[in-house]
Amino acid sequence: MLSIRISGTYTDLYELTMGQTYFLEGRQEEPACFDYFFRRIPGKGGYVLFAGLHDLLSVLEDLQFTEADIAYLQDQKLAPAFIEYLKGFRFRGNVYAATEGEVVFPNSPVLRVTGNILEAQLVESLLLNIVNFESLVATKASRMRYVAGDRVLSDFGLRRAHGPGSILAARAAVVGGFNATSNVYAAELYGIPASGTMAHSYIESYDDELEAFRAFARSRPDDCIFLVDTYNTLKSGMPHAITVAKELEAQGHRAKAIRLDSGDLGSLAKAARAMLDEAGLNYVKIVTSNQLDEYAIRDLLAQQAPIDIFGVGTKLVTGAPDAALDGVYKLAMACGKPRLKLSEAKEKITLPGNKQILRIFGEDGRFYGADAVILEEEGDSATDIFHPFEPGRSQAVSGLRQEPLLHKVMENGKRTASPSLAETAAYARDRLGLLPDGFKHLEHPLLYQVGISKALLELREQLKQHYQLK
Repeated sequence: MLSIRISGTYTDLYELTMGQTYFLEGRQEEPACFDYFFRRIPGKGGYVLFAGLHDLLSVLEDLQFTEADIAYLQDQKLAPAFIEYLKGFRFRGNVYAATEGEVVFPNSPVLRVTGNILEAQLVESLLLNIVNFESLVATKASRMRYVAGDRVLSDFGLRRAHGPGSILAARAAVVGGFNATSNVYAAELYGIPASGTMAHSYIESYDDELEAFRAFARSRPDDCIFLVDTYNTLKSGMPHAITVAKELEAQGHRAKAIRLDSGDLGSLAKAARAMLDEAGLNYVKIVTSNQLDEYAIRDLLAQQAPIDIFGVGTKLVTGAPDAALDGVYKLAMACGKPRLKLSEAKEKITLPGNKQILRIFGEDGRFYGADAVILEEEGDSATDIFHPFEPGRSQAVSGLRQEPLLHKVMENGKRTASPSLAETAAYARDRLGLLPDGFKHLEHPLLYQVGISKALLELREQLKQHYQLK
């Protein structure tokens, strides 16, 4: 579970006021289906990495209103009968979703909640809160992994994160390809390797930088990383780090790394590497930090900077520059009837009915560059897909291998499986490996198509006509 208390009141007020209306009108047991999807890829990228499912399902399994919640809601003047109903509330719905770590694209319903209309409505806000944030961070992390190759990536974002969001961010970063976190609580909670160095304040607390390094080495002789830029990186920090590293070597230990946190990281890394190698310390690695992101990492490696480990903070855990994924949660079925939302902006007209997503593969075994959204009753294959907003545009996909993405991950409020974080990260890595590089480019990536079946297109048109004529 998460570090903060997640209860039924972890929601927006209108979820409760709508729920009260359903209850007072006797509609609380009517069946409903809601879809989660997003419309725009953050960072002008080519894909999103779906994350947060594990945490969402963990919350849903234990979701309830505590005695303190009930007392608070009584003060909000909710109907006594509805409050009595909430005392026994548990989420007993079903959740269908893509596997966490899946590569997903706009306007594709990657998660579906079915249940009675009250419970399915009530979980909207917490679902969006968790899945939007973790998917944003996982996507950002995967972009850094793409440019970093096999170099180590560590989450340093705790102090710059938005409150307890740092915990979810640490996990999402691992889904996206990070190796470790400095966040001890998240490391303990999720089983992530914990990694850290030292602060400038530690060094400043000593009268002498060399003694600061020696004291640290005495306490951590086999896991010693020296921060070398407190005073003068090449004239002070590096010589002192080398001195202590050689002293450790004489005692049968090995220093782990030096860390650069300011200045021209590329040039300093090259100079530091030369100094370490000249001293026979070729095993000592170089860590860099300071406002890194996928673009800074790419530029440093383009300079052939000999950096082994990147510590990434602010821009990872805040999902910079976008700061949010625009995922939404829309009603698709109610009372056994397909529903849709109309809009003057055609791209905001929703897709009605219970749906499935088909991932289409090319002859080379990689993602074809187009997914199909079909009605669930159509089975597990599509012959043609149609542009959801531009009439007349279609594409034949028959004969290509197609794989359904949505699976039941929660039944009657209980998870059907609980893969480990390592398994989820491995799945994400494998799926990203099937995505052609053109969709991973940091600038001007290829556009992945999401088409809909003819039956879904016709259903939406029928409902549009029905509501527009009313």
